[in-house]
Amino acid sequence: MSQSLPDTHAECGCRDFTTTRRAALALGAGAVTAMVGDVLTHTVYGAQPRGNVLVVLSLRGGADGLSLVVPHAEKAYYAARPTTAVPKDRLLHTDATFGLHPALAPLGPLWAKKRLAAVHAVGLPAPNRSHFEAMEVLEDADPGSDARVGWLNRFVGQLRGDSVLEGVQVGSNVVPTSLVGPRPTVALESPSSISTPFAGSDRGDAVARGLAQMYGDGRSRVHRAGREALELARLGGRYSEAAAQPPQHSASYPGSALGTSLRRTAALIRAGVGVRAVAVDSGSWDHHENLRGNLNARAGDLAGSLAAFFTDLGPDWRRVTVVTLSEFGRRLPENGAAGVDHGYGNAVLVAGGGVRGGRYHARWPTLRDGRLESGDLTVTTDYRHLLMEVLQTRFPGVDAHRVFPQAGYRRRLGVMR
Repeated sequence: MSQSLPDTHAECGCRDFTTTRRAALALGAGAVTAMVGDVLTHTVYGAQPRGNVLVVLSLRGGADGLSLVVPHAEKAYYAARPTTAVPKDRLLHTDATFGLHPALAPLGPLWAKKRLAAVHAVGLPAPNRSHFEAMEVLEDADPGSDARVGWLNRFVGQLRGDSVLEGVQVGSNVVPTSLVGPRPTVALESPSSISTPFAGSDRGDAVARGLAQMYGDGRSRVHRAGREALELARLGGRYSEAAAQPPQHSASYPGSALGTSLRRTAALIRAGVGVRAVAVDSGSWDHHENLRGNLNARAGDLAGSLAAFFTDLGPDWRRVTVVTLSEFGRRLPENGAAGVDHGYGNAVLVAGGGVRGGRYHARWPTLRDGRLESGDLTVTTDYRHLLMEVLQTRFPGVDAHRVFPQAGYRRRLGVMR
């Protein structure tokens, strides 16, 4: 885990897709802690299936928020992107300033039912255009701290629940920085990732009975760890059973990695194993070239997957809030390859329970000369403030100021009810 990634990213040619030894070790430590360390020393009994759930959907690579949520009222947008701008007459759900990219059409019903909102000019408190550094800052969310604790781990740590599956990365076996920390969290590449030997067979049942007898009622750490590992396997079995069922309510997911991850996330929520925070990744948002074609594909996959996810949840959608995050936005002007390079301010989608949807939320700085940040959209809403509002609304027992130290949030944005 201490090796650097290749200097050149296969999809975009970025030369900052390298990681420091510190960051790599943090990822490795998080994965080991989650799967074989403190996970086995925490009580996992009595899951609470009906609590609210936060799903953080990371658009890895730096999504172009100016294409996803287009500021059509800005002449500067069209002037800076003569070949890549989205025409106003193709935009969806326009108001006086903004409109949604046409590939987001599958999300139209959510918008119409006021279950989806867009927030613009959101981002880090200071520009950072390096993929790995920006992702680490975004997911650690504690500037200046060497504690190596992600914000989702701090969040789950305050819930005081009793399920080891409170905080889960779905679709990968690596714990993201946001979930790394003292509170046990789990990374599940697939629903079958947690099981006892020979699970699902007569031999497996015999092994489970033998292990239960072996660890019995002993009070040592080893005995407790053994019992809790068995309970973890039991919850994993419940999740696997839910995931084996077809999507509910005639939901139809894209056959993409994101579609698969969100289908499994819906099953995890339905399984009643006590999950409260889920991290899901969507990759390939780094569009230095062919912005139109690449973004059409990515935005379409995002919209189709999210639409199917909320259909699949049925009445449980009220318990679930999804927030999309990306490490940075893209520059305003297009480049010579009909793409856009690393920028600053971005757009965020918020969907599901508690959202004041069917509208755009922005302290819009405009794109005029003198209002840009080194040629990029200026950030007027710290992403931590948006997340704090989500936590305060959906998880009132959580102290959002402890989840995001030093964020200084005082004034509500109005995104949540």
